[in-house]
Amino acid sequence: MGAAWRELAAEHRRWVLVNAVLIAALVNAVLNALIAWGSAANEDSIPLWAIPLVEGPSVVTDVVGTFFILPFLTTLLITTTAWHELRTGKIAPLSVDRSSDRLLSRLPRTRVRRGAYFGLLSMLLFAPLAVVIVLAFDYGDIGVGEFVLFKAIFGVVLGLVVTPFIAVAALTDEVPQAEMARPGIEPGTP
Repeated sequence: MGAAWRELAAEHRRWVLVNAVLIAALVNAVLNALIAWGSAANEDSIPLWAIPLVEGPSVVTDVVGTFFILPFLTTLLITTTAWHELRTGKIAPLSVDRSSDRLLSRLPRTRVRRGAYFGLLSMLLFAPLAVVIVLAFDYGDIGVGEFVLFKAIFGVVLGLVVTPFIAVAALTDEVPQAEMARPGIEPGTP
């Protein structure tokens, strides 16, 4: 991916800044807060640790899940947006020799598989350290409002780490033929 960052022209940097940083941060804050609020709506407080799907939400299980879900959904949305803008000519493809970049050469071509790839990679790289940090603080149960705020901030921070990489990867793609417009189907439909 390092080669892709060095190849960014001004139009690509602007696209990444607007779409993968600013818009994504807003979307991540709102969606993570809503998901946290929805999962904790019937709770008085959120424990540090609980058995998933049995005892309700917990900070640790929610953090680990977010490391997969956020990159997965981000990949679906950012890749769809990038492919649409590449196809319509709103932005030029980022030319990078995929064979010389280890991460780009291994990326799956479909959005769902790529999302799963980025989600698993994020979870494997970041979740163990995050769990250790959360457990080391051992602050006990937190209120629903604190949990919602924590999730909104966590979503923005994680998004700032992963979304630019996801966006640059999408800008290096050749838009698959299956993505081209077909009669009755709007371009960019997943």
